[in-house]
Amino acid sequence: MGIRRRLYFAAAILVGTILMGSTGYYILFEGNSSYLDCLYMTVISLTTVGYGEVLGITGNPRAQIFTMLLITFGMGIILYSISTLTAMLIEGELTGMLRRRKMENRIKALSGHYIVCGGGETGFPLAVELVTSKASVVLIEQERDVIEGSNQVKGLYHVHGDATDDKNLIAAGIERATGITICLPSDHDNLYITMTARMLNPTARIISRMTNSRLKPKLLKAGATSVVSPNAIGALRMASEMIRPAAVEFMDNMLRSERGELRIHQIAVTGNSPLAGKTIMKSGLRDQFNLLLLGVRRKNDEFEFRPPSSFVLEAGMTLIVMGDIENIDLARAAL
Repeated sequence: MGIRRRLYFAAAILVGTILMGSTGYYILFEGNSSYLDCLYMTVISLTTVGYGEVLGITGNPRAQIFTMLLITFGMGIILYSISTLTAMLIEGELTGMLRRRKMENRIKALSGHYIVCGGGETGFPLAVELVTSKASVVLIEQERDVIEGSNQVKGLYHVHGDATDDKNLIAAGIERATGITICLPSDHDNLYITMTARMLNPTARIISRMTNSRLKPKLLKAGATSVVSPNAIGALRMASEMIRPAAVEFMDNMLRSERGELRIHQIAVTGNSPLAGKTIMKSGLRDQFNLLLLGVRRKNDEFEFRPPSSFVLEAGMTLIVMGDIENIDLARAAL
């Protein structure tokens, strides 16, 4: 029985016992005593405070028998209620409930965040990387060990439950999320969550994990923005390890370096951005923010790799830069 049900059950039987005792006294004395006196007599009997009799119990066999039964069974119920509350405090269940309530309130305040469905071998490292990139992240996972591990990651929020359940997606703030990544081991679960997420948030970016490549068209039709196959990525990584190990080691060190949070990221050039109409040399990306421009995606989705310093930036372009996350955030805010 969950904590709330145990609390409700203990409170219900305690209140029920008090009402039953008060009503019993009221019936035994045929309404000659007020219900408040009967209630008072019940409470002092159950709590054994030792006050004098409010009702004429002595000399009334029926009332004496009723009182003995009330004290015997009532004391057992009181002891059960106290032991239940004590056990919950000792086990930390009450603390856990308060922690979950606090977590729920924090998630309700989020907007423009990212949701990760599944905290397995793919999902949990993904959530940690998003947090490292200064993103607000909510992890949906039903394994308690993973949830306990997420508590050790500062800035990572969580919902303890099954990601295929709509109410957990809603609890994670799917309507207000910028994007959702779906990393469950089952392709069919991923397909279902993709369809549900698209219905709940028509504008979110949805990235779904895929094992069977034949399901890719269905995932895209269900609403996925992009589909990722860990098996295919693993094959490319193994090929890279074979023919360009130094480049792979460089990327790994960049992601795991303790000297800074160096990442490859993107900056959008909006219509009112001060970058619009400027050349790369005059943009200030290098001098002001210490960012290395790797490429530019044009409005027609074509890429310009290693653009020259005379390249003119236009509204609607997306800049691919490399640098510290803090500098990237500063550039996004300023540009």
